Amino acid sequence: MSGLKFSRKQLGIPYAVFLLAFVVVPLLLIILYAFTKKVPAGSETFTIAGEPVSFAVSNFSDFFSKQANIRVLFVSFGLAIITTVISLLIAYPVAYILAKSKFNKGGVLLILFILPLWINFVLRTAAMKELLYFIGMYKSNSFSFVNTLIGMVYDYLPFVIMPLYSVILKIDKSYAEASADLGAKPWKTFVSVTLPLSMPGIVSAVSMVLLPTTTSYVISDTLGNGNVTIVGKLIETQFLTMHNWHAGSTIALVLLVIIFLSMFLSGKFTEEKDESAGRANLW
Repeated sequence: MSGLKFSRKQLGIPYAVFLLAFVVVPLLLIILYAFTKKVPAGSETFTIAGEPVSFAVSNFSDFFSKQANIRVLFVSFGLAIITTVISLLIAYPVAYILAKSKFNKGGVLLILFILPLWINFVLRTAAMKELLYFIGMYKSNSFSFVNTLIGMVYDYLPFVIMPLYSVILKIDKSYAEASADLGAKPWKTFVSVTLPLSMPGIVSAVSMVLLPTTTSYVISDTLGNGNVTIVGKLIETQFLTMHNWHAGSTIALVLLVIIFLSMFLSGKFTEEKDESAGRANLW
């Protein structure tokens, strides 16, 4: 009996089913809840899980009309931007040294830097809380934002190092050698050659850190002592505390649109850099 043969399309069926069940359907539910609102019985357009609802766009106006929500957005994106900048300032020299070091055989040093990723996320945050408490920063509410910032940088730093290391490692050394042969000083070679060629890694790192930090409410709750509220906490409160799936889905959809736009823009940017960087970015 001849063996079973599968085409590439057939091998993709399990993956397509997975995407449909766990990505497409939940996304459609979020969109449905975001554009509907609970109404009194008898005036509904249809029902969702026995709840009378009607189509409405007022969920978005209700969210943006509250100053507290706008303030949370500013705090969230401000925290995310500061976290991303600090992470880049720390990670770029580290990634550069690791990529250029002759002692980093087999990526051993890189593994040491990403080793914290092998530890549970909650445990890492709890450990950072104990450290901050030991040095006295957690005892004062005035350090709530700083503590949250430290926790964000600590948890997301490996996600910045990895794409930068991957890109810098694959930059052709002949570019730097040619620059030196033409009389350029090391700093000029870095600014004019290495930094532009590593831009895809920077864009990938920003994409992996900037938006996820706006939803990491576990860090803000644990290290901020409840004094730092970010968008992720608003979503969690609406779903689990207020049981308002419509408001929670509205906030989630707003973040989803921002994520899609950022990925689209960063993807376009990295496509322009792919040819020069040897397609070393993560996208």
